[in-house]
Amino acid sequence: MTPPAPSLCADGVEEPGRDAWLAVGVTTLVFFLVVIDVSAVNVVFPSIRDDFAVSEATLGWVISGYNITVAALLMVAGRYADSIGRKKLFLPGVGIFMLGSLLSGLAPNATLLIAARVVQGIGGAIISPTAIAVVLPAFPAHKRSSVIGITGATGALGAVAGPAIGAFVTEAWSWRGVFLINVPLCLLVLALAPKLLTESKNPNATGRVDLLGVPIGTAGVALVMFAIVRSESNGLGDPITAALCIAGIALIAALVRRSRHHPEPLIEIDLFRHRSFTSTNLGLAFYSMAFTSGFLVNSLLLQELWGQSLRTTGAALMLSPLIAASISPIAGRWADRIGHRWILAAGSSFCAVGYFSYRLLLGNDPAVWTRFVPLSVLTGIGVGSTIATWASAGLADIEPARFGTSNAMIRTTQQVFYAFGISVAIAIVARGVGNTDVANYHLAYTFVGGCYAIAAVTVAITFPPGSSRSRST
Repeated sequence: MTPPAPSLCADGVEEPGRDAWLAVGVTTLVFFLVVIDVSAVNVVFPSIRDDFAVSEATLGWVISGYNITVAALLMVAGRYADSIGRKKLFLPGVGIFMLGSLLSGLAPNATLLIAARVVQGIGGAIISPTAIAVVLPAFPAHKRSSVIGITGATGALGAVAGPAIGAFVTEAWSWRGVFLINVPLCLLVLALAPKLLTESKNPNATGRVDLLGVPIGTAGVALVMFAIVRSESNGLGDPITAALCIAGIALIAALVRRSRHHPEPLIEIDLFRHRSFTSTNLGLAFYSMAFTSGFLVNSLLLQELWGQSLRTTGAALMLSPLIAASISPIAGRWADRIGHRWILAAGSSFCAVGYFSYRLLLGNDPAVWTRFVPLSVLTGIGVGSTIATWASAGLADIEPARFGTSNAMIRTTQQVFYAFGISVAIAIVARGVGNTDVANYHLAYTFVGGCYAIAAVTVAITFPPGSSRSRST
């Protein structure tokens, strides 16, 4: 008896089976580890400082070294993933991330820990654009937002679980366990992934990449990120910081000019011909400035201004990501049905209203459970509607052959503006008499809420209407 023909969707892709969803689970696990590692390091920072007896400025490179490495290599990783194969790059990326985790957990001093975090950042840079790109080709266009929504929910859960796991592991064992716990989980992924993942790449790619564009682009992004990190301690007006930023921007401009004419460019400029991709990057720049800086300002308000313990701070910050984790998959399904435009605009508006409410209703006197936590419901709804929807919006009209490159460019926008937002927030909170002045927090909340509002307006005006399916037909 002849087996039934596979069910095809309108865009010619088979309806995904069990193995496709299991592959999503495997790649999502790795993404979960990356998010947990980033959020947990902030909690174990004091324990690492005490063990190695070094200054906070030196140890700050445990975080900054990782972030700069990831941002600098994202475009390179995405381009090579599309050229030589997503699976071929994803598996070594997991292996490098595992090696960096192992070295971080065994590091005998701060210098080697920073070096190990750079290795871990190389793995993270490979995983970030390929974890989604390696599975999306198995899904039709009208289900890709749902897949990315699952990833977004996992990221939100990682943001919640990271500090809690970091505190528990450190208290029960050592801060080293935060890194070493990745090793067996990465081994599990490396055992399962080869059987579940299928290879995909750009069929028109030659396997070659612009060898001059790679160092230009990598150095350009790295210099901009380094300037942003330096500005946190030296100020935005520091001449060396300004010189680094100008040099980085000049290199990125040179890369853009070169990419317009090179047959295998590092940046595929024609991606910006898609209105949805351009709109996503514009709106995401403002959204990213608000996202990480908003969480930082909240943490500083609770601990520095209101004098709350780490345990209370963690509990107070937990509600918003939990709400986000529950809403993100639902937002992904609705984005598949009605499109991304108004979901992103409404979600960003919820975030803006939440932070403007902090500005208006929070003062010097602690009001953790009576005002701060109830107001965080607004930001939880907003983040849940947007955190994964931005990624799916950027990929909505992109052909599967270029998922790696386009996703890497979106992630690069996120990383750079995450760092820039944090730099601005730190400068605002620390001005004048420092982080005990409620007026500084009010100004910081105005900055965060304003960025979210601009993101909402930008996407509402520039993003194309309808769903990706309706636009394609």
